[in-house]
Amino acid sequence: MKTLALRMERHQENAVRIAHYLKDHPLVEKVYYPALPDHPGHEIQCRQASGNSGLLSFRVTDARLVPPLMRHIELIAFAESMGGTESLMTFPAVQTHADIPEEIRRRIGVDDRLLRLSVGLEHPDDLIADLDRAFRLAQADLPAAAARRG
Repeated sequence: MKTLALRMERHQENAVRIAHYLKDHPLVEKVYYPALPDHPGHEIQCRQASGNSGLLSFRVTDARLVPPLMRHIELIAFAESMGGTESLMTFPAVQTHADIPEEIRRRIGVDDRLLRLSVGLEHPDDLIADLDRAFRLAQADLPAAAARRG
């Protein structure tokens, strides 16, 4: 509890940096993070909270990117827990929401292109470098035609 305020400050600072990186990435279709001004819940977030969280979601442009992306992250761990000091990524459709019928998952936006990221306390440049490398390697793993579209 003594360090909670400092940890939350770092979580949200890092998450904002990562959200902006992902928003500008050509292989990312959409970023879901209320701290972003274009998020539909941004105004509510600003009125109701004094800060942001370290949790965000994003949708990649092609579902075939997900397995190699998850395989190539190194600093960010592939895990279901979302509450630690380390950065964790999860694939909700096959992990946290796997028991929900597919029709309901799709209706609420949990599809085969959605990833969730709990941004930790690591240096944001290191996290961005990890994501950048993983995206490059994941794109290289796709067949040539799919890679050209991204």
